[in-house]
Amino acid sequence: MKLPNECRSIEEVRKEIDEIDHTIIGLIGKRLSYIQEIIKYKNNVDEVYSKKRHLAVINERREFAANLHLDPDVIESVYRILMDYFIKEQLELFRNKQK
Repeated sequence: MKLPNECRSIEEVRKEIDEIDHTIIGLIGKRLSYIQEIIKYKNNVDEVYSKKRHLAVINERREFAANLHLDPDVIESVYRILMDYFIKEQLELFRNKQK
């Protein structure tokens, strides 16, 4: 992987961005596998929603973003979308576990 200032054309920059996006999506998939595993330890729907944990994650990610000079509001929006998706997946798994 090249550093941004090592790229010599728009194509090289786009190639690097594509590689980063591939890595990010792979990591989201990896995170999902842990989300799927955690359902074993949840006993009710309230634990799936886990509002206290949800808020803690959002606040921590905002802090991570600020420390990296990223806009915390943007990162919060991304994480809210991801967490909504992961909660939906957990709910489906939880309901299947109850059958």
